[in-house]
Amino acid sequence: MALSSTKPNPTLITFTFIFLTFMLFTTPLLCASAPTKTEAGFEFLKVAPSEFVGSVNDVVDILQQVTSILSQFGGAGFGDSRLSNAVSDCLDLLDLSSDALTWSVSATQTPQGKHNSTGNLSSDVRTWLSAALANPETCQNGFEGTNGIVSTLVSTGLGQMMSLLTELLTQVNPNFDSFTTKQTHKGQFPAWFKREDRKLLMANGVGVDVVVAKDGSGNFTTVMDAVHAAPDNSMKRFVIYVKRGVYVENVEIKKKKWNLMMVGDGMNASVISGNRSFIDGWTTFRSATFAVSGRGFIARDISFQNTAGPEKHQAVALRSDSDLSVFYRCGIFGYQDSLYTHTMRQFYRECKISGTVDFIFGDATTVFQNCQILVKKGLPNQKNTITAQGRKDPNEPTGFSIQFCNITADSDLLPLVNSTWTYLGRPWKQYSRTVFMQSHISDVLRPEGWLEWNGDFALDTLYYAEYMNYGLGAGLNKRVKWPGYHIINDSSHASNFTVTQFLEGNLWLPTTGVSFTAGLGV
Repeated sequence: MALSSTKPNPTLITFTFIFLTFMLFTTPLLCASAPTKTEAGFEFLKVAPSEFVGSVNDVVDILQQVTSILSQFGGAGFGDSRLSNAVSDCLDLLDLSSDALTWSVSATQTPQGKHNSTGNLSSDVRTWLSAALANPETCQNGFEGTNGIVSTLVSTGLGQMMSLLTELLTQVNPNFDSFTTKQTHKGQFPAWFKREDRKLLMANGVGVDVVVAKDGSGNFTTVMDAVHAAPDNSMKRFVIYVKRGVYVENVEIKKKKWNLMMVGDGMNASVISGNRSFIDGWTTFRSATFAVSGRGFIARDISFQNTAGPEKHQAVALRSDSDLSVFYRCGIFGYQDSLYTHTMRQFYRECKISGTVDFIFGDATTVFQNCQILVKKGLPNQKNTITAQGRKDPNEPTGFSIQFCNITADSDLLPLVNSTWTYLGRPWKQYSRTVFMQSHISDVLRPEGWLEWNGDFALDTLYYAEYMNYGLGAGLNKRVKWPGYHIINDSSHASNFTVTQFLEGNLWLPTTGVSFTAGLGV
């Protein structure tokens, strides 16, 4: 799309620089970073470590070039706030991808090192590469509704990044179980976890570092100020206690804030509230009331809500890119896109999640246990979809497993259940993967169970499944007949989607002090 005559063009010098940089993407790269010295192959890789690292370096080269282009559009963004938000998102997202690639190389070069993760190198590296793959696509999607010049300039580079990352995923053995993993399968703590934190969590107590209180009785009156006070890259748990009250603010926990824990007085007492939305100029990614990227985050007894309403379309209450994050007894309340499980590994236990369209979405590896999933009243004639999982490649370990949950109508939808159609999910991306198992499904659900995204898109490549659900909406006789839909009858197959196998939960959830069911519970 041509630039509007009413908007100022960039200076000739800047545009020339950008154009020349863009042209780099239209021809093959002439050289790549030199691979590391030849090393003995590691079992969790299908290739030599030097080959893997060389491939990662190729991705990093392109990432840096795209970042250089985007940096030219920071600040004013031609006076277009939506464009400025999209550029800002991209710079953050590519930075997150850079970290994920760095962690992958570190794990490859020092496989016995302390990587602040599970210790299962296959699971760790595949998770990080999947996150690195999701981020550039989220960057690209953020340009929807903006002037097309920036999107056009970076689209080739982003596409090359994603293509190379897809190839990298094939270089990791998905079935490898490392020695470290075998040593911790019985729920022992990972070696990187601090001894004092083990004692704290095993005793089921929480030592508070700072207090947030609206009435001034704590250390801070806003949640964001408390987050700023937390140390960077800390291996020790930093606990923020949020006293009861409604905190109207947008909170973002950046990538350097590791191992934060946020504790409230209950999901109906401590509430963080915002109203950003796509209609009001925010990208879906940046619309989140509460967003966390720092690894090892825990939230307990607190709620996150977006009050924009159904007419404002995409409006996220909670977004997590935090690897090994846990949400326990939390409320996540919104309408469209309430919960954005964007990337990494996440666990939700005894939470209450409400919304209308695609209100649990993203490309994380996520297990929900003992949660209430409440479908709300949306716009007139709008169809409700609970999930929209975003797995783009069959080698990604990502997906949603929803176990021991209660799926029903929220109070505003109860009188309209027969006239508002609700589905378990629809395929946002080609290899969308979602399993509902051992859950109660009320009559809120349509008999077909699942909804198409667009015609026959992804119907033969998705993986949707149900196992031992019950309730008025759990009948399987009228379910969709898609090639990718499955009725699971074998418990050994269903076990693939348990906390132990799908999330490697035995390796890290004990450190959080949160209850969980490791398997099928039968």
